[in-house]
Amino acid sequence: MSQREEVQAEISKSIYAGVINGESESLEKYRPKLLVNNYQNGTKILTSLIKELEDCDEFYFSVAFITYSGVLILLNTLKELEVRNIKGKILASQYLNFTDPSALKKLLSFNNIELRVSTNESLHTKGYIFKKGDQYNIIVGSSNMTQNALGKNKEWNIRISSMDKGSIIKETLDEFNRTFNHATRVTDKWIEAYHTIYNFSRNDRENKQVIDNFLGEAELITLPQVEPNKMQIEALEGISRIRKSGEKKALLISATGTGKTYLAAFDVKNTNPKRLLFLAHREQILNQSIESFKKVLGNSNKYGKLSGTSTIKDEEYIFSTVQTMSKDHVLGKFDEKYFDYIVVDESHRAGADTYQKILNHFEAKFLLGMTATPERSDEHNICADFDYNIAYEIRLQEAMKEEMLCPFHYFGITELSVDGTVIDDETEFKYLISEERVKNIIDKILFYTPNKLITKGLIFCSKNDEANELSNAFNHHGFRTIALSGSNTQEEREEAIERLEDSISTDRLDYIFSVDIFNEGVDIPQINQVIMLRPTKSAIIFVQQLGRGLRKHLTKEFVMILDFIGNYKNNFMIPMALSDDRSYNKDNIRRFVAEGSRVIPGCSTINFDEIAKKKIYESIDHVNFNSVEYIKESYKNLNYRLGKIPTYMDFEEHDSMDLARLFENKSLRSYHNFLKKYEPSYTIKFTEEQELYLCFISTKFAIGKRPHELIFIQAILGNEESPSEFMKEKLENYYGIHYFEKTLTNVYSVLSNEFQTGTSKNTYEDSLIVEEEDGKYKISHNFINCLEDNSFKEHLKELIEFGLYRYEKYYGKSHKNSSFALYQKYSYEDVCRLLEWKSNIVSLNIGGYKYDEPTKTFPVFINYHKAEDISETTKYEDEFISNTLLKGISKAKRNISSKDVQTFIQSEDLGVHIEIFVRKNKDDNGSKEFYYLGRSKITGTPVQFKMPGTNADAVEMIHQLETAVREDVYDYLTEE
Repeated sequence: MSQREEVQAEISKSIYAGVINGESESLEKYRPKLLVNNYQNGTKILTSLIKELEDCDEFYFSVAFITYSGVLILLNTLKELEVRNIKGKILASQYLNFTDPSALKKLLSFNNIELRVSTNESLHTKGYIFKKGDQYNIIVGSSNMTQNALGKNKEWNIRISSMDKGSIIKETLDEFNRTFNHATRVTDKWIEAYHTIYNFSRNDRENKQVIDNFLGEAELITLPQVEPNKMQIEALEGISRIRKSGEKKALLISATGTGKTYLAAFDVKNTNPKRLLFLAHREQILNQSIESFKKVLGNSNKYGKLSGTSTIKDEEYIFSTVQTMSKDHVLGKFDEKYFDYIVVDESHRAGADTYQKILNHFEAKFLLGMTATPERSDEHNICADFDYNIAYEIRLQEAMKEEMLCPFHYFGITELSVDGTVIDDETEFKYLISEERVKNIIDKILFYTPNKLITKGLIFCSKNDEANELSNAFNHHGFRTIALSGSNTQEEREEAIERLEDSISTDRLDYIFSVDIFNEGVDIPQINQVIMLRPTKSAIIFVQQLGRGLRKHLTKEFVMILDFIGNYKNNFMIPMALSDDRSYNKDNIRRFVAEGSRVIPGCSTINFDEIAKKKIYESIDHVNFNSVEYIKESYKNLNYRLGKIPTYMDFEEHDSMDLARLFENKSLRSYHNFLKKYEPSYTIKFTEEQELYLCFISTKFAIGKRPHELIFIQAILGNEESPSEFMKEKLENYYGIHYFEKTLTNVYSVLSNEFQTGTSKNTYEDSLIVEEEDGKYKISHNFINCLEDNSFKEHLKELIEFGLYRYEKYYGKSHKNSSFALYQKYSYEDVCRLLEWKSNIVSLNIGGYKYDEPTKTFPVFINYHKAEDISETTKYEDEFISNTLLKGISKAKRNISSKDVQTFIQSEDLGVHIEIFVRKNKDDNGSKEFYYLGRSKITGTPVQFKMPGTNADAVEMIHQLETAVREDVYDYLTEE
């Protein structure tokens, strides 16, 4: 059968599966599919377009509307196609004059794209065609080429496949070519003329304050709200609850740009204090805050400003800089109970002596602190200043989900190579300011920036000298920039901000260069670009700098973030900051780098060029998140926030570090051991035997992969007469887990240490929870003796509750009566235990798969990307054919008649369950776990072959997965 005939056959099967019988065997890539935007399932129409573009030989787009944002989010892909000389035709419409001329200008800059606009017809199509050889994929539906349509809106699009002789593709291409041939060829001259028409139409729409609803993607343009939004209402309720409980202090944690000042004004409006003090560290914050309060409370003469340039009279609501209020002659004028309500903006600064002096002086009826970053890097405990009363927390991801922030498009770009070496943490200053680097930065800025954009950008550097020199260099290239630092006066800063906000005068600025003075506390909603020319050394600072551009404003549809990534050792912090993932789980971070755009809320996107992505992966590979350094840092942040030693559950409830990192640290292995070593206030002491029990339970069960052992121990702690009966009843009635005689046998084996093999068996030989006596299992005498200590017993109860909580949260949704949750991760030992094998089998003895006769279970473990230095006999490739078909290779020296091969082939007849586990990176010591992808059966005819470079036989078999691998997981595992 020729390749064409094979593709035809696969498309036929896929169409049958798509429209007749979805259970029939077919390749997913050809099957008709509904494409929607659903970040929670890792699907966005944008992702589908990018995948098709990356795999095609030619492409044809016919869309009614194109915005610059719709082009920007495809820009890296379009550039790659240009380099590869992949030709494309794009047809847009002048309908309603909505298509952005800047988008057309950018598309016209690609020499591989032929661009036309339909000016005479009411073209309202939304179709995308991709050609690969003699086969086509078509995506047609409701999505225009805009950021909202491709990433956020409720859209329906159908993707279908066709051979070149299929009637559907012939009709589609005929219609496209007819319209394209009659459309106007786009030139620079045409765009200039259209720009005038476009601006007139846009101004007309803005004057009406609403874009025609017919577009389906545009949003109402409104004036700033004077009523609280959903999350602000919830925050106000949190503040109210704290106040009603008799507390006098509260802390609000809210992402930059989510309206903290408005929220404070709403609460002041609700409580109506006679006298208010609003504290901030910069005068421009006071000016902005007064305006916000006026919009909520009304414009009156009761607002006064107290700063180096302003004094007060008898105003009731005083907005003061900390520097001024902390002066003795100013502070002394106010009685300690003068103010009823005090608001402390950017309260993570409250550790400074000036703040403490003010807070210690006053006794207000209520004190409200506001911050976006409670995890202060100094040793002062901010949360303690507010009695650990956290009223509400709005993190970046939640704020994006609620559409409180401006969408952002992040581009991670490779830094310049100097003498063949990419800029790193140690690069000499002369290279940071070299003309070569300046030109590289400017070239990238111009590539991503729409023409005729009035740029209002912040550029963050690593040193003040670097900021000054780069500003001078940019000015030499025709930009209007200035560098600011802590040495500039307040007046100089405010003047620079006014020039940046200005869109008209010849003195306006394009960019302000700085190091850290704009990290926080400056509100410039018009910012439409943030450029990072420094290593990311802190996730907190990264989010602060990103947040400078996230405030919504009528003049911008999105903010563009350009991050120049060098060989910086802390590059792993970039995905941690963007994802707001504080678990320190390497695989989670890698997945975010691979698929960030599809899993973040809304129409924001995250893009890394291939070299930058590689540098981040290298940084992730080199860091050890199980090290005490990172564990201590996470612990300190949580301890600061709570004002007490965190419990096990506190780590989960506050989205802190995954305690698996601590349990896997060989010098710790239990939370108790960590506290004993590193928490001075922790005075609880246990015997060596008790500590070893905690290590055993923590490392083996507390992560919560299954509840069995946890329930059994819970029964012992609760003095249940029969722990085994208690476990059986709870498994069946509460968790809905099937219980068999072999289940109890397996649990006894695990709890008596008989299940363990290798060094682990010796480590925990004195930590038996049950032991065999006269042919029966009983609670071990050693464990009973340890439980006589109530302190140990209570600690163990907390640990068990933590493990059961984790089971329900992460692993409780077992897949089709298996012991595993789909797409969760399991180690070799986890799989042996959960399949209820008699004993653990070390990975070397599993060798890719292992059949267990007593349980009739056959787990398959696949390292999808094998290392380069493995032997020739294991270098053959297991490979996904589609998200339902997986090519698997037997062990070496096997033929069709081999027992294990026949067990695979006859698995259905024998009642054998084949369980598929796949991992991406075998070499990472921190990622020893495999994704569970469900069960499979062997389909088609197995093929015996000689392994390349050897005389050894092996057998190729095709696994048909019962459940198609979810798109985001599939793409992550198969990505090179």
